[in-house]
This record gives sequence, C-alpha cells and structure tokens, in this order.
Amino acid sequence: MKRMPDSTLKVAMAQMLVEPGNPGTNLSRAEEMIKQAAERGCRVVVLPECLDFGWMDDSARERACPIPGNHAEILSEAARAAGIYVAAGLVERDGAHLYNAAVLFSPSGDILLKHRKINELSIALGLYTVGDSLGVARTPDGAFGLNICADNFPDSLELGISQARIGAQLLLSPSAWAVPPDHDNERNPYGDLWRGAYTELARRAGVATVGVSNVGPVLSGAWQGWKCIGCSLAVGADGRILAQGPYGVDASALICVDVPLERPLNESVRASES
Repeated sequence: MKRMPDSTLKVAMAQMLVEPGNPGTNLSRAEEMIKQAAERGCRVVVLPECLDFGWMDDSARERACPIPGNHAEILSEAARAAGIYVAAGLVERDGAHLYNAAVLFSPSGDILLKHRKINELSIALGLYTVGDSLGVARTPDGAFGLNICADNFPDSLELGISQARIGAQLLLSPSAWAVPPDHDNERNPYGDLWRGAYTELARRAGVATVGVSNVGPVLSGAWQGWKCIGCSLAVGADGRILAQGPYGVDASALICVDVPLERPLNESVRASES
C-alpha cells in the first residue's frame, strides 16, 4: 500500500561554523541561526553535532555541562524566542561520563527528546560513553525521531528503522561530516555515503531524514587536522533528495527545505491490514 503525504514541514538546515573549544561563540552563532530560520518561515531548525565544543574536542572533558544545564538553557531560550522546534547536538556531562548528545526543544523551549549517540565511532570511545535508548516526540506538527550522525550509517540503519516503527515521520540528525586534509572534492565528491544511507532508510522504512553537519577545522582527537565540510542533506520518505548544503570548511549556510511528512509507518501498517 502506497503511503500518502500527511503534511509538509519547512525545515532549516543550519550548516554553521563550529570553532573547536569555543562554546560561547558557537552558541551565539547557533542562536543567530535559530532566529534566521524563524524569520524565513521554518518550523524546525536542525543544528550540528557537538556544536558547543566541536566533535572530539578534548576541552569538553573539563567544561561540558549537564542537560538540562547552561548550554541547553541557551538553546531552549532561543527556541522559545523564535517559536520553532530546535534540534541540536551538545556534549553532555552526566557524573563521570560524557555523552555525544542531541536535544529537541519545543517552540516553547521545553525539552521534548534527548538522545545519546549509539553508533559512536571507535576513535571517539575514549571521550564519549555510548547511549542506549531511542525515542520519538509526537507533536502537533508531526512525529520526530532524533539521532546523531553515524547512528544512520549503513551498518546501523536499524536504529532509524526502529524509530520509524514507533511512529517517526521525520528523523532529525545533528552531524559532523569530516574529510582528511588532502581531500579533493572535485575528484571525489563528498556525500555518497549519506545519500545511500538516507535513501536506503526511505526504501526500508519510508521515513524522511535531515542530517546537518557543521563546517570548520578538527583540532584534537584522532582526526586532528581534518576538516568538517557541511554537505548537509535532506531526503524525503520516498528517497528523493530534497536539498543539499554546500561543501567546504568555510561553507556556512542556512538552507530551508519543504519536507513532506507521510503517515507514520506503524499507522500505515495498521491501515493496510484493516
């Protein structure tokens, strides 16, 4: 049974510069992106992974905040002031553990979902503890799943499929997509991995997916010297590429895209069986 679009949601991909180890500047930049997304009529804005410190930045060991906490409060207030949903990646402190986390804020600034990255790369396990749960937020504007970057790798698509099974119409995925210093984008255009993964998610689960990467350098960790290059991507539940951000370490951009939301997979299954 073909699933039919249920509604359309205007989503902003906030492909922002993240300066490693500089949370004050990064959060101010995120606030401005949230404001601009609302001014352009978007109902949802997705920001990058670990946007406060940068992915794998060692300064988070001493300076990361809990969620709720100071950094989350800044984004909560920005969501409330703009009156839109905000999905953002933050480093979370929980006792002795740090998590690569993402938070979904409501237009009133409430935390609707918190996700801790599950499919963390092996090179990051010395910094981040692995998450162990999935969730979906059901709102008047649609049902949103929240995950992070490699949670949507081809070898972990079961995570997104599970979120679709419990009702997600749209997966929001803060990300940090990086390439080695010598990467030549003309000879080897970036993005096949994510286009393939997102279209496979659409084929298997019929769920739209929006992944947003930062731009900027990686200054610590195993990928020191690499560069985050954007290429943020939105793919519809039918597998169609809806929008892609520009490539480059300086390619900051706010990309707005209309995302059709289909009936949740679990409702479609029930309807086809009735």
